[in-house]
Amino acid sequence: MSLQLSVDRSSPVPLYFQLSQQLEAAIEHGALTPGSLLGNEIDLAGRLGLSRPTVRQAIQSLVDKGLLVRRRGVGTQVVHSQVKRPLELSSLYDDLESAGQRPATQVVVNTVEPASTEVAAALGVTETSDVHRVERLRLAHGEPMAYLCNYLPPGLLDLDGDRMEATGLYRLMRTAGITLHSARQSVGARAATEEEGG
Repeated sequence: MSLQLSVDRSSPVPLYFQLSQQLEAAIEHGALTPGSLLGNEIDLAGRLGLSRPTVRQAIQSLVDKGLLVRRRGVGTQVVHSQVKRPLELSSLYDDLESAGQRPATQVVVNTVEPASTEVAAALGVTETSDVHRVERLRLAHGEPMAYLCNYLPPGLLDLDGDRMEATGLYRLMRTAGITLHSARQSVGARAATEEEGG
């Protein structure tokens, strides 16, 4: 890695933050490309005259942002570019595909179950009436990036597992003649549960 990195010790900005900002800018501008290795923390600390914990804190802040990933036996790598979601009704699958991210899907759950109070209210059905629950793992470049959970009224469309693994849910709905006008989705980040991690 031949990046021009430097820190200003007279600045009130914390040293770890100065380093993380420079590394983030290098990733955004393509100086650090997806898949490239960041290098050894000890070497980086020595090069900049920083303590190892300061360098580790800078790197961890970029791991937390999803820009870097630590791989055992490999080192710290730049992850594939982030997908920017447009402000329009499109699926994550479509967005990944148009960004050249090679999306793939694994169907984890595909079942019919009684609707909870919350799900019944959202779908406008009576509580405990049957609803279709689908949980999928969405991958990009073979790496897990999202865990999706959807509830649909039964009979709305054919939710065959093979079809759902081949394309996105919105695309399946459009193919079935369902016109999408609006959507409300909840997106967040958290650690995987033991069940999801298995």
